Amino acid sequence: MDRYNTAYRAGTAAQTKEYDEGLRAYMLQVYNYMASAVLLTGIVAYALSQSPDTLRLFYNVVDMGGGRLGIQGMTGLGWVALLSPFAFILVMNFGINKLSTTALQGVFWAFATAFGISLTTIMFQYTGESIARTFFITAASFGALSLYGYTTKKSLSGMGTFLMMGLFGIIIASIVNMFVASSMMDFIISVAGVLIFAGLTAYDTQRIKESYYMMVGNEAAAKGAIMGAVTLYLDFVNLFLFMLRFLGNRE
Repeated sequence: MDRYNTAYRAGTAAQTKEYDEGLRAYMLQVYNYMASAVLLTGIVAYALSQSPDTLRLFYNVVDMGGGRLGIQGMTGLGWVALLSPFAFILVMNFGINKLSTTALQGVFWAFATAFGISLTTIMFQYTGESIARTFFITAASFGALSLYGYTTKKSLSGMGTFLMMGLFGIIIASIVNMFVASSMMDFIISVAGVLIFAGLTAYDTQRIKESYYMMVGNEAAAKGAIMGAVTLYLDFVNLFLFMLRFLGNRE
């Protein structure tokens, strides 16, 4: 009996070690995808802002004087670029079982590229220095929040519903504020946005970590890593945009 118990504990320890190693590799893959997508988005936005001819394909470019350019509205292709990330998300979510891992990766990179095109506007709204500063502050905050979500033993599932309700709330409030143009409402939306996406960063990290338990096979894990990266990517970008409304210096 003692020999049986010793063998059982050794087998359990080996399984636990294998699971932990697999989980670390899985989460590292998620973060690598997410970080690469953020980098791609930034490169696309910056490159587009530096190429007036290409920029005119997506935006109505105007001369602001002194060699400075501005944008006023979007072209038809610009609207396609703005709305396409939503289409890419739908394709990835509903086609995850039908798409190969390679095809899913292709849609993911197209999603990050389209987001970069739509974020080009911030290059003309804020100074480059304030964008860089806000990015690094966001990265540090995101890292701390995601680390908390990964390491905490406390279940964060209880606040998931509350955060999603808050997310829908700020979407509706943002649409309303497009018509009423209230500076106070804009401030409240900005504060709520930072808090909601800060919470979602920790919550989604824990949810992605726990989802690894249900991954069966290398292909399922590879696809799961991509979808997890999409979630964290959206948390990061939205947290950055809301923080930019506080920390960004306008041109």
